[in-house]
Amino acid sequence: MDKFKQIRAYHTEWLQVIFDWITIFPYLLHLAHKTTTSVELSYLGDRKQIERDIRHGAFFMTNHRDICMDAAWLSWRLRVRYFIRPYIGIGNNLFGKWWIEPLVRALRCFVVIRNVSPREQLMQSQLLSEYIMLLRRRHKSIWLAQRQGRAKDGNDVTQPAVLKMLTLGSEDFFEAVKLLNICPVSINYEYDPCDYLKAREMQLVRDNPNWKKSKKDDLISMQVGIEGKKGRVVYRLTPTINRDIDELLKEQPTLQEAPRNEQIQAVCNLIDKHIHQAYEIYDRGEEFEQYLQGQLEKIHLPNKDDMFLMEKMREMYAKPIENYYKAI
Repeated sequence: MDKFKQIRAYHTEWLQVIFDWITIFPYLLHLAHKTTTSVELSYLGDRKQIERDIRHGAFFMTNHRDICMDAAWLSWRLRVRYFIRPYIGIGNNLFGKWWIEPLVRALRCFVVIRNVSPREQLMQSQLLSEYIMLLRRRHKSIWLAQRQGRAKDGNDVTQPAVLKMLTLGSEDFFEAVKLLNICPVSINYEYDPCDYLKAREMQLVRDNPNWKKSKKDDLISMQVGIEGKKGRVVYRLTPTINRDIDELLKEQPTLQEAPRNEQIQAVCNLIDKHIHQAYEIYDRGEEFEQYLQGQLEKIHLPNKDDMFLMEKMREMYAKPIENYYKAI
């Protein structure tokens, strides 16, 4: 019995290669021409070293901007340049239509089970951790989104719960992390087409702390994220954090015996530093304020708070700049 049946991606290796080049890649190229000025894959530091780091697969851990396009374009650029096709984690909360699940599983996506009881969530986390470690032992590459909240305000801080889940059952935390071979990647959109939707959600939560997104909301975000204008898009690869971990343990040998939460936070800080240093800083002029005003006009709420909404959209674009200057 396949214990990973509930979450695993379908095995469609050669079929997927054909499907990618005939269907998926032409569509992504079409979207790039329609919604961006360019989609670039660049590097922070020594490109050859990074290429050696990911030669046998890596866990590409990124900041998060868009539900669909973050992973789609990263996978596209990696496949074209290095013939790397990451396995992609996708939450079952996005399966708003019956055909979405079989389609994404065929596209090398595995399922992250959400909205279950705490006990069931622990079991699912253990299963997901085992599956990811199995993929890495087979030298497969992986991309897994972090929680949705970090995409809304632009403050990209790695969620400790993700690293905790990934290393469940591992006696040596740092060795487990090094096996994952985490390669932080900075994702940069000149314009986030979902910025006004994210600001709208923040006002709804402010006005009603119990407000929750519906499946319809998720589908709208997916559509706007796919079809909306993004300007210049930059994916910036950084070296894996394995050497950073070795240096950290040399400087702080007591960390090897520290509580697990302290170890997790230390690795989160390393990932954040890589991502923050790799941000693309865009030159924004007066036309950017006009853009934000146009986005504000798209928001329809009965008690619309223009000042709050504009402030939140500005924060989304300002926070990465602030984090960049703190990191360099």
